[in-house]
Amino acid sequence: MCDAGWLAGLRYAEALAAVAGEGAAGQLTITAEFRQALRDFRWAIARRNLRELACSPVLHAHYDALRRLAGAPAAEAAPFEVLALAGRPVPPATLAALPAERLAHLRAAYEAALLAVLRDPEAPPAAALEALDNCLAALAGPDPYDYWRLARACLRALQGASGTSPRRWLARGNLVLREQMGGARVVAPALVRETLALVWRDFALYGAAAEDAAEVELLNDYGLTVDWHVAGSQASEMLWEVDAARAEADALRDAAATRQLGVVTVNGHAYEDFLQTADASMAELTGEPGAVDAGQAWRAAAAAYRVGSAAAALGLGQTALMADAVALGWRRITHGLPPDDGGAALAAGSDALRAALYKIAAGVAPPDLAAARAALGASLEAARP
Repeated sequence: MCDAGWLAGLRYAEALAAVAGEGAAGQLTITAEFRQALRDFRWAIARRNLRELACSPVLHAHYDALRRLAGAPAAEAAPFEVLALAGRPVPPATLAALPAERLAHLRAAYEAALLAVLRDPEAPPAAALEALDNCLAALAGPDPYDYWRLARACLRALQGASGTSPRRWLARGNLVLREQMGGARVVAPALVRETLALVWRDFALYGAAAEDAAEVELLNDYGLTVDWHVAGSQASEMLWEVDAARAEADALRDAAATRQLGVVTVNGHAYEDFLQTADASMAELTGEPGAVDAGQAWRAAAAAYRVGSAAAALGLGQTALMADAVALGWRRITHGLPPDDGGAALAAGSDALRAALYKIAAGVAPPDLAAARAALGASLEAARP
C-alpha cells in the first residue's frame, strides 16, 4: 500500500497487523470486533475508493478500536484527520486583527450560544447554532485562509452529519477566540487539520451538489477535491458503490481490459481516460511559479486537480497526492500568496508530477514521489500566512 500511495489504508493495515501479531503471540484474544474491522477493510480495499479509505467514519472507528486493542490508552483517541489527511499538507490558517471591543462582544455571544449547545449536545437548539454561525461569519476576515471561514463551513458540516456532536470542536473554537483576543494571528496546525478533515468528510464520501459550490471552492483552497454528483443518502451511495465494485470486478476478470502499473492493476478503459486527462493538463503544468500571473496559476491548479482526481479514481495514490499538493501550491499563488522559497519546491513538485505522468503514459509504474511530495508539503506548511 505504501508503493501505491494508499496511505490511509496503510495506517489501517498497520493497526490490523499490530493486533494480529499480539494475537499470534498469545498475548491477545482475536475478537469479533477485529474480524469485523478486517472484513470492512477488505471490502473497502476491493472498492478501490481512496476517499472512502481516508474518510469513512466506520473505518476510523475500527482504526481507533484496533489501537486500543493493541494497547493504546483509551483516553488517546486517534484523530479523524490521521487517516483523512494522511500524506496531505495543510497550509497555515490565520486570524484577522479585529478591534478588541468587537472581539469581546463576539466572544460573549459565542460563549452564550456554546452553553446552549453544551446543555443538549445531541440535539442543539437551532437558535444557538444560528447564533454560532453568525458569530463565525462576523469573525471571518478577507484572507482566503482565515480560520473562521473554514470553521463556519465545519459548523455547517457537523450540523448535517448524523451521530456527530460538535461540542468538543466548538469548545476548542472558544479557546481560539481567547487566543485571538490575546493577539494570536495563526491557529494551531492540529486544529486546522481537524477542522478541514471534518469539512471534507461527507463531501469525500458522498460528493457535492450545486448548492455546495462555496464549500468546494474552500476545500480547493486547502488542496482537497470532491466529485460532483452525488448520492442523496448513505443507502443510495452504498448501492452506487456495489454497482461500481461489480463493474470493476467484471473488468478485472478480463485480462485484456486491464493494465499493470507497478503494484496497481487498473481497468484498461479507465487508464485510457486517465491518459486523455493527463495529456490535456500537461501544458498547464509547465509554468514557472515565480513568473506566472494569477490566471495562469489558476489554470495550473485546475489542471493539477483534474490529474489528481483522475489518478485517485484509477488507484494511483502517490500520483494523486502529488497532484493535489502541486494544485495547492498553484492555488495559493492565485490568492496572492507566492511561495517563500521563490517557487523552487513547487517547480520541483510540478516536474516530478509531469515525470510520473510520462511514466504512466508509457505503461510503467510511476516513480516514488514521497520525497518530492514531502519537500513540497514542508514548503506549503511553513508558508508565511
